[in-house]
Amino acid sequence: MLSFADHIIRFNTQLNFTGKLPAGIRIMNPFQEQPGVVETMTKFYRKFYGDHHPRRMIVGINPGRLGAGLTGVPFTDSHRLADPCGIIIPGIKTFEPSSVFVYDVIAAYGGPEAFYRDFYIGSMSPLGFTALKPGGKEVNYNYYDSKALTAAVYDFMVSNIHKQLDFGMDRSVGYCLGTGKNAAFLTQLNEKERFFKQIVPLEHPRFVMQYRNKRKQEYIDKYLAAFSDY
Repeated sequence: MLSFADHIIRFNTQLNFTGKLPAGIRIMNPFQEQPGVVETMTKFYRKFYGDHHPRRMIVGINPGRLGAGLTGVPFTDSHRLADPCGIIIPGIKTFEPSSVFVYDVIAAYGGPEAFYRDFYIGSMSPLGFTALKPGGKEVNYNYYDSKALTAAVYDFMVSNIHKQLDFGMDRSVGYCLGTGKNAAFLTQLNEKERFFKQIVPLEHPRFVMQYRNKRKQEYIDKYLAAFSDY
């Protein structure tokens, strides 16, 4: 019988988008593009998910360049993988503000072992997107940033959420990171697909770090309260 980790690792390594994206948008697949990512994410999931315990799903937007785009693990950077997770990525140092907040929540919950035993973090799209700005700089792009992109990856997103739910997810509740567009999209989609019995939106970690940092503890408490209510 496959462990939760086995399911995740197989899912990640088989991810492949074959559709057509709008002009100027590139799909980002770290499991195929970034050396060492498969090894890093395998170590992580073997360490924290090598069991058959059901978990509740936290649904983000899509991976970013400096987070899961380099580590293969949502809302982590090299610093937080090293401490507190104990997984070193040789030669890579990254900083992702969203991961700071998420790991503050994890610490308040009781640490990585306790948190990852109860929760699995995924995304509406398991692969990320980038766009080129004038001058050639590559920046993160979200699945909802254009209707054309949302339409292009709609079936891909729906299919992959269903696959992740089959890992052994507790479907009584789904936590949505983002109280705006991501929550609106997931809530509407959930009415059709019945992923979860209910959706609980939470402020996105980047929003907290960028606009509400002085009130960070308030949002940590909100996350913990939401987790304990279900």
